[in-house]
Formats: sequence, C-alpha cells, structure tokens
Amino acid sequence: MTQFRQRHNLSHNQSDLAVSVADCACVVCRHDSVKLIKFADDTTLIGLISNNDESAYRREVDRLVSWCSGNNLELNAQKTVEMIVDFRKSTVPPPPPSVMDSPITSVESFRFLGTTITQDLKWEPTISSLIKKAQQRMYFLRQLRKAKLPAQMLVQFYTAIIESILTSSITVWFAGATVRDKQRLQRIVRSAEEVIGRSLPSLQDLQEAAVHQD
Repeated sequence: MTQFRQRHNLSHNQSDLAVSVADCACVVCRHDSVKLIKFADDTTLIGLISNNDESAYRREVDRLVSWCSGNNLELNAQKTVEMIVDFRKSTVPPPPPSVMDSPITSVESFRFLGTTITQDLKWEPTISSLIKKAQQRMYFLRQLRKAKLPAQMLVQFYTAIIESILTSSITVWFAGATVRDKQRLQRIVRSAEEVIGRSLPSLQDLQEAAVHQD
C-alpha cells in the first residue's frame, strides 16, 4: 500500500506531504481530502491535510487497516513507509501513523511505479536512472548499425527499446525537470541520431504529444 499524505495550511501558504507504502486491496475513501489509488497489489493512499487537521487522513488509514483485516488480508508493516515533503522553513514532523501496531518508517524517497519520488520533489534520481538504462541499450543500437541493418529498422529498435525508456512517465517529471537534466536526456537522442543517420523526435515533442494524447 502506498499512503500519501499532503498537508496544506491555507492561511500561511504552508504545505507538506507524506507517503506510506504497503500491500493490500482496494477500499473506497469516504473523505474528499483522501484519495486511494490501486495498482496490482500496491495501494496508494493520498491525503490533503488542511490547518494541521490530520483526523480524516488517519481515519482512512485505520479504515484501510480494518478493511484488510476484515477481508483476510494482512498488511506488511515492514514494507510500509512514510515520506513527508514540507516546504515550510520551520516544521515539526508529525508522528507517523501505525500499521498493525507498528509505526511507519519515515523515508526521504520511494519508488512508485518505476518513478522515484523525493521529499523535495526533484526528478534527478528518476532521470539519472532513465539515462543509465538508455545508455546501456545504446550499445545494442551501435551493434545493429555495425551489422548494417537498414535505417528504418534501427529507428524501430530505437523507438521500442530506447525511446520508451527515455519517455517513461514523462508526463509526470518532464515539466519539473531542470534544464541540465533535459539536456542530459536529449544527448541520448542526439547520439542515437548520429548512429542511425536520421532525425528523431525531441523529448519536448514527445512530452507534448503524450500530454495531448492523455
């Protein structure tokens, strides 16, 4: 289960964010400020906390634990974590909720569906991981070029094996990526263009196409 808590103090324009992760089944939240996202055997609980009032969020956590228990499902407390993102200058971390009488561990980052989410909401860890994977696959593109495969087949290989890596969750992180990180990503595209001998779509174009498709 992923449990995501967001605090927001409207009067002082302060916000922080908290996330917990574990395994369980789906349950419908009763409060508008708390959302639940289900994917396979992972569940994400997202809560918006206003004016430091965590009652709705914690009630949904308790309901989720109770629902799982009542449906013969056991949460893995050891795999449950909480992440707090707080943009205020001075804060006191709230006490973490508990799962099966075990307090949730606080972390600075966690992976959600292959994307690393950090406390400062920076995307460098995710982008660095994508670049590393893409660079590893560039070796095979070069080998195919040495084997004198037609350019069209090289483009197909690039699109399926390399571009798919570079654009993984691109609608999530691209807008928040730094100029430096975008340049690092684009260098992979330019390297592929040199190998193939053809122009390829830029990451900016691919991101815009993905947004319009959504």
